Amino acid sequence: MTTTTVGPGARTRTRGSGPARSLLALLGAVLLLAAALLASVVFGSHPTSPGAVWDVLRGHADAYTTTVVESRYPRTALGLLAGLSLAVAGTLMQGITRNPLADPGLLGITSGASATIVTATAFLGVSGQSATVWWALPGALLAGLLVQVIGSAGGGSGLVRLVLAGAVVSAVLTAYVQAVSLSKPAVFDSYRYWVVGALGGRDWNVFQSVWPFAAAGLLLALLLAPGLNTMALGDEAARSLGANPAVIRSGGMIAAILLSTAATAAVGPIAFVGLAVPHVVRAAVGVDFRSQIVFSALVGPALLLLADVVGRVVMSPQELMVGVVTAFLGAPALLLAVRRMRGTS
Repeated sequence: MTTTTVGPGARTRTRGSGPARSLLALLGAVLLLAAALLASVVFGSHPTSPGAVWDVLRGHADAYTTTVVESRYPRTALGLLAGLSLAVAGTLMQGITRNPLADPGLLGITSGASATIVTATAFLGVSGQSATVWWALPGALLAGLLVQVIGSAGGGSGLVRLVLAGAVVSAVLTAYVQAVSLSKPAVFDSYRYWVVGALGGRDWNVFQSVWPFAAAGLLLALLLAPGLNTMALGDEAARSLGANPAVIRSGGMIAAILLSTAATAAVGPIAFVGLAVPHVVRAAVGVDFRSQIVFSALVGPALLLLADVVGRVVMSPQELMVGVVTAFLGAPALLLAVRRMRGTS
């Protein structure tokens, strides 16, 4: 490790402190995610122990313990996928719109998924989580793409149009959902469970249905990360460096749509993960989008899985849905974000 002095009387800086801090933060994020994954398969209405989980993995546990632990694998996998998707989508949304309060809900994803689920339940008799996810996917995807098309119409950055398009599409679809669900009590009973957001009650079929969307969105986000760093300098500076802001912005929006679609279709709308995690990550690793995306993919699922564990433990043997827990945890994060915005205005 070496030290350098910049200018006469300048403060001495230590080289290597930046990489060392990033490595320490990465280690902490990995350990946090590992702890969340372990807690997700250990705690529940029938609590086990880490030793019992290890016995199950080795095939040395009794049949009852094996059944209990293995029944938690699908919800843990869905928590991993949904937390990653929402956090990375939120990072992309806040970076592209330059709005620290942006989250995946801005794209109309939730309203689109709700509209097709209510339609399928009311008029086609669709029921069950595995069937519902296949109807949520096209609705969420089409709503997000519609918002993107309207927001980018006419050229330019379209950031204001994007926000307005998301608000209009969400309002129209929400009105339709309310009209149908309130007129059909059976539809309302099914819809009100999905709309809160939960990891429980899903099987491996749900995970297998949505993971390709999440994988495609994450891959696209990683490929666009250098371009997003360039765009942070401003559109004119980005063009002078050979980047195309319109292409990068559209690609980032498509990545956010794919990620948000996968999470919403799988577990329902879950608030605040896409809003809070990017703020935590930026405070830890800075503004480099390459680091932000990687750390969001680690911190997002850790936060969601831990919230799910809290929901299982706090009302045991009953269960509090994870969407309710994240709302309680995310409200302080929203207040802190607003205070930061006021402090930097």
